Amino acid sequence: MRRAPSARRPTDAGQAFPLYITAVAGLLFLALAFFTVGRAGATKNGAQTAADAAALAAAQSYRDHLGTGFLHALRTDAAWQGIVFDGQLTAAVDVCGAALRFAKSNGASVRDCAPAHPPPSFTVAVESLKGVGKSVIPGTEGKKATATATAVVTPLCVPDASPPKQEPKPSPSKEKGDKGDEGSNGDGGEGGGGKGDGGKGDGGRKDEGKGGEKPPERPAVLLLDCDGKHVTIDPGHPDRLPDTAELFAVHLAD
Repeated sequence: MRRAPSARRPTDAGQAFPLYITAVAGLLFLALAFFTVGRAGATKNGAQTAADAAALAAAQSYRDHLGTGFLHALRTDAAWQGIVFDGQLTAAVDVCGAALRFAKSNGASVRDCAPAHPPPSFTVAVESLKGVGKSVIPGTEGKKATATATAVVTPLCVPDASPPKQEPKPSPSKEKGDKGDEGSNGDGGEGGGGKGDGGKGDGGRKDEGKGGEKPPERPAVLLLDCDGKHVTIDPGHPDRLPDTAELFAVHLAD
């Protein structure tokens, strides 16, 4: 007697299919999550770039004011050492306007702009204008990136310790005295010592007369050593000042 065929057992293929669907969905979610993280990182990097640019713009604006203040000090015969050697201005200046412009051009807005310590340095905090955007992670729609940067203005110049050597020139009074001595010796040979003494007396009176009218003193030339480069500044020609980049350096703080 023949046995009846047994019922077919269910295969594993039908049971594994839902697992495949779940795994693919999980991988897709992870991919979108990583994409969101990457987009958030790009937004953060953009904000940091905007902060760096804004801080450098503020410091460069202050450097321009230092150059203007140095020029004004030379023209008015005011103290300039604090400007050149310390980078300090006696009057307050607005440098945050430049920071606002550069932050906006880099897709951010300035949250704070203020002098930092040690001076002269400036710290700028910014916030990105655009958020991360919609993603599979909830709450990223209005999430914006923030960043902070500090820029420093460093004076480069010190008094030049090795000014260029100049050959000594004979003073006019000494030359005139030598000529007077020659004349007195000649007169003494011809007519005795009395004439010679009189010639010396006349010469002395002429020297006193000329010495009483002193020419106006010219401002001394400034000799500076700016980061190893010898810089000569003539206060009589303030229009020939070196570029402010030779006197001050601007860089981001470490």
